[in-house]
Amino acid sequence: MNKPELHKKLVAGDTDAFEGFFKLIHPRLLSYCRLFVTDYSAADDLVQECFLKLWQKRETLKPTQSVESYLFVMLRNRCFNYLRDKKLEYAVDDVLSVPEIDLQHLFELDFTGVEGRSIEEELIDAIKEEIDKLPEKRKFVFVKSKIEGMKNTEIAELLGVTNKAVEKHLYEAKMQIKRALLQKYPLLAILISFILK
Repeated sequence: MNKPELHKKLVAGDTDAFEGFFKLIHPRLLSYCRLFVTDYSAADDLVQECFLKLWQKRETLKPTQSVESYLFVMLRNRCFNYLRDKKLEYAVDDVLSVPEIDLQHLFELDFTGVEGRSIEEELIDAIKEEIDKLPEKRKFVFVKSKIEGMKNTEIAELLGVTNKAVEKHLYEAKMQIKRALLQKYPLLAILISFILK
């Protein structure tokens, strides 16, 4: 089913079209949500709420509006609201249990189509900008480790320095980027901490 046809059927209240769309997009939405919300049940609840809201608001969708984009933006906002409400619990416990989100994975995220810049896109551009501001050796270590995925021992060998020196450069690079990002995006503190673990 193409997007205009799906849009038309959703607005008309076609439950079969809605169910088909749900089955198709639910896994992606849930995976996206779990980048922010580690608890599976809570993440699934947030996704379900978005689908319910979509169904309730289906008649207000504009013909030019992407249903997929609408859902992802709604879910992203709900994720941030959830994290804001749970901030104290997350800051203490869950941040330590969240698997590391590699920068290369974040660079590939683009769930909102072309209808405007997402928070992820703005954050990616800000990260790139801050990487460029790093001192030369610190930048080299950070890029090799976090973007190209090299091991610290390989970077140390390449530079002719100790592992400790590489770890120090990496730590200082992350702290410099983190400080700059937190000044620009204070409400994204938890997400920034996840990225720069």
